[in-house]
Amino acid sequence: MRVKFFLLMVLMLLLSINAQVDRSKMPEPGPAPEIQLGDFESFQLDNGLKVFVVENNKLPRVTFRLVIDRDPIIEGENAGYVQMAGSLLRTGTTNRTKDQIDEEVDFIGADLFTTSSTVTGIALKKHVNSLLDIMSDVILNADFKQEELDKLKKQTISGLKAEKDDPNAIAGNVRRALSYGLDHPYGEQTTEETVNNITLEMSKNYYDTYFKPNAAYLAVVGDITFDEAKELVEKYFADWKKGEIPTTKIPKVEEPLVTKVALVDRPNAVQSVINVAYPLNLTLASDDAVKARVLGMILGGYFSSRVNQNLREDKGWTYGARASIGPDKIVGNFIAGTEARNSVTDSVVTEFLNELKKLRNEKVSAEELESAKKYLIGSFARSLESPQTIAEFALNIQLENLPEDYYKTYLQKVNSVTVEDIQAVAKKYLKPDNAYVVVVGKAEEVAESLKKFSLSGKVNYYDMYGNEYDPSVKNLPEGVTTESVIEKYIEVVGGREKLSSIVNQTIVYKGKAQGMDITLTAIQKVPNKLYQELDASVFKQVTVYDGEKGAVIVNGQSNPLAGEQLETLKNQSMLFPFLDFSKHGITAELKGLEKVEGKEAFKVELTMANGDKSINYYDKESGFLLQQQSTLKTPQGAFTQTISLSDYKDFDGVKVAQKLVQSVGPMVNELTLTSAQFNTDVADSKFEVK
Repeated sequence: MRVKFFLLMVLMLLLSINAQVDRSKMPEPGPAPEIQLGDFESFQLDNGLKVFVVENNKLPRVTFRLVIDRDPIIEGENAGYVQMAGSLLRTGTTNRTKDQIDEEVDFIGADLFTTSSTVTGIALKKHVNSLLDIMSDVILNADFKQEELDKLKKQTISGLKAEKDDPNAIAGNVRRALSYGLDHPYGEQTTEETVNNITLEMSKNYYDTYFKPNAAYLAVVGDITFDEAKELVEKYFADWKKGEIPTTKIPKVEEPLVTKVALVDRPNAVQSVINVAYPLNLTLASDDAVKARVLGMILGGYFSSRVNQNLREDKGWTYGARASIGPDKIVGNFIAGTEARNSVTDSVVTEFLNELKKLRNEKVSAEELESAKKYLIGSFARSLESPQTIAEFALNIQLENLPEDYYKTYLQKVNSVTVEDIQAVAKKYLKPDNAYVVVVGKAEEVAESLKKFSLSGKVNYYDMYGNEYDPSVKNLPEGVTTESVIEKYIEVVGGREKLSSIVNQTIVYKGKAQGMDITLTAIQKVPNKLYQELDASVFKQVTVYDGEKGAVIVNGQSNPLAGEQLETLKNQSMLFPFLDFSKHGITAELKGLEKVEGKEAFKVELTMANGDKSINYYDKESGFLLQQQSTLKTPQGAFTQTISLSDYKDFDGVKVAQKLVQSVGPMVNELTLTSAQFNTDVADSKFEVK
């Protein structure tokens, strides 16, 4: 009877509590669960090797994981050689052949893996001496062989050929190329050509340069005590010689000024791979990192996320959609992606961008926030079941410059994220107007509908390695060449004889820029002198180039130009360089036929002597120059500048565009020609740089 009475009392108590709960309100979150991370111990050898030991006796096994801490490497035209070096580590030492390594590892039932920055060995405790004997030999005495490199190159090229049929791999290539740039370690591409360029010496040099103990961390995890680990590490790695590790100057990257569309044409595709991506300035050590992780979970990190519920559950357009915000010590990234039918490709992009806008503009519900936080907390707790996690945490704290208590307080940080925090980081890191929309699909069916996502109304075409190309080049009329396009332009604007007789010109435009009335005066004189004055009433800016020196004068304050800016000014100072491009060190190449300003235009790419590139578009019918695209280099960075020209009028036998529209990102300036003069009395003193 006592037991029954006790159960009845408990039931009544529960019913009483339940009756008092207000189910119209989300319960306040309780404190984050206390989780014991487990301890690790550490020590450092005299040569700089830093060691972390995590003892775990559940299984009689030990894992040794070596990590090399180095900057990303720019491989350029030899992209792939660093990865090759990592693979070659496993193929022989000065003491063992590849076959001997394989046999010894198999004999003790161990595993041994190598990459360009890690070496991992796993064995039963009774075989750790044998494992470390092999592992240390690989790390300290690697000996690369040409025949092994040849095998790896052949395997790599075979893999690259397979990627040509993998739309997700292609999308990843193009996404990285656009987000980081082809000259960035994260964006450069490994191709058949770069693989063929790789030599044995390159991989050897990488190994000799970066495999140094003072740039290395060793995590020891498993059935081993601290004293045992220290004795073994000292035995096998104390003789490893330290050395100086070079750093890499990595190009800075920014998200695009406006959203751009990149299309990789796969004529036989029935569905598209769709990515929305851009780089982010976000590190794991940032105060925003945990908040951004929760935001990423809400947006696209698990099944109940917004993009998955929208595109899979509500619309039925895809089997799954995802999104993530990835912090990184060098440069982070945002990626959203899915696969969908060609017919709904543009609709998927619309929904991706709309979800970003909603999170920026509207607060998430408390329920949605709590669901995402619980998922993250649960995942974190499950990860702690593996002793490897503790070692990874110890390594991350060092490699990512994290606070010592970063992981001990991780759950508290997750639990403390508020609705207001989510909207704040959404406004900071979700950029629907500054993204790359990358689509791998059938251009014939998707290209036209994708134009609306680009401010310029243009879809840019790329190959599988992120190189832009013009799909219209095959549509060029027979007999049309670069020379014929340029000669037609020369003829319609005045003729070679007339233009060759001109030694100076003065052009004046008036218009508005950012709401201000402006007057732009440009004076050029052969061989390459320039005076340009921008008068906006409240301020005046003068740019001058005397043929050797250049400067920008703002309200009387002169600022000399040098380097790239001076070279760009030199290129702008040339009067009628199209009369003989080669004389000025300029290469012109006809790239195709495109629609510009509603007209078919020949696309001519100009490469200056200093490597600067620009694009000129010439009207197919009239021959006039319709548009110029170039890179505008400023102290704030490089921007794409587009100048559209129209309504040509005759001035003393020379036709000059009366309308000029300059676009730099979202800024648009419209100018109207007021005068054009040729062969007037312009003194050289006008171009003096003071």
